[in-house]
Amino acid sequence: MASVEQLHRRDGVNLVQLEADITSIRSGSSITSVNLPDYVEHTAGVSRVGALSAEAVIRDYESAAKEIEAMGTELIDAAQKCEALTAQVHDAIAFMRETAAGYREEGRKIFKRIEECALFTEDVRKTCEQVKRRMAEVSVGPSDEELAPQEPELTGIAAKVTMSEIR
Repeated sequence: MASVEQLHRRDGVNLVQLEADITSIRSGSSITSVNLPDYVEHTAGVSRVGALSAEAVIRDYESAAKEIEAMGTELIDAAQKCEALTAQVHDAIAFMRETAAGYREEGRKIFKRIEECALFTEDVRKTCEQVKRRMAEVSVGPSDEELAPQEPELTGIAAKVTMSEIR
């Protein structure tokens, strides 16, 4: 069990002298001369020591309340910085999405171009094989007959390209 120390009033304490000491330290002689926060006021009939004690306590509380409000202001500043940073992040994300879309579009174009080239190459290969086959047939066939020129049947991109575009 904790022991409770009882305080006894000493005979040597002079309350009138204590009040005089406090008054000499404090500027002004009346209780109302001290600026108190708007939300408190002295009660009529309170003793000088009680009023001074209450003032000291309310000043500590008011000081703490002002520090809390200052923290709130700092928090508001931090939130505003966070909002600005968030806006910058959204801008960066939008830029990244646009860049990614551009890369996809460029990839699609290159993909399509490569496939077109592959089809064209296949058509050229087929055309070359047909020409080789016809040349082989002509060199093997009878030489006294006049051969009528035959147009090769081209397909795909090769069918769309003219001889003037090749040269």
